[in-house]
Amino acid sequence: MTSIDKVPFVVGMGGTLRADSSTERAVRYCLEAVERQGGRTRMFAGPDLELPMYAPHSLERTPAALEFVSALRDADAVVVGSPGYHGAISGLVKNALDYIEDLREDPRVYLDNTPWGCISCAYGWQAAVGTLGQLRSIGHALRAWPTPLGVAINSADKIWSETGELADGTVRGQLDMLATQLLNFGRSEGAAGQG
Repeated sequence: MTSIDKVPFVVGMGGTLRADSSTERAVRYCLEAVERQGGRTRMFAGPDLELPMYAPHSLERTPAALEFVSALRDADAVVVGSPGYHGAISGLVKNALDYIEDLREDPRVYLDNTPWGCISCAYGWQAAVGTLGQLRSIGHALRAWPTPLGVAINSADKIWSETGELADGTVRGQLDMLATQLLNFGRSEGAAGQG
C-alpha cells in the first residue's frame, strides 16, 4: 500500500458522562461520515473519558488512559467535541486532553501537523461559539491544525429527532463537511509524513 492509498485513522472524543449526549451524538455522526467516505475511526465517548485527574508528575496510567493515548498516537486526524459549560469546555474533556502531554517525547510531538476538528454543543450560541474557539486554541497549543470548519451547535434548536437521529439538515451538512476535511487533510499529512 502506498502512502497515497493509506486509509486515514480518525480518532473522535467527547461528550458528557451521560451516554448518548448531544455532543457524543455529533462526534459519532462525524465519525460515521468519515467511515462512509472510506476512513477508519475510533470513538472515545464521555464515559470512556472518565479518567483520573491528569498528574504530570506521575507516570502511572490506567488501562483506559493508556488506550486513549495510544489511539491518539496512531491518529491521522482527531475530532473533539465538548459541551459548553458556563461558556467553556467541560472539565471532563479538558482533563482527557491533558493526557496528550504523554506524547511530548514522541517522534511526532503532541499532535504535530495532525488535522484537528472541533465540535461544540451548548444551550445557546454564546457558549457554543466560545467553546468552539477554546477547542481551536487547544488544538493550536498541541501543534495540531484545526480544520477550516468548526461546528458550533445550539442545543436549544431541534437538532435531533425523537429517535436520536440528526434532524437538522444544516448541522448534518456541516458535520459531513468536517468529516471530508479531516479525511482530506489526514491523507495529505499521511502522504507527506511517509515521503
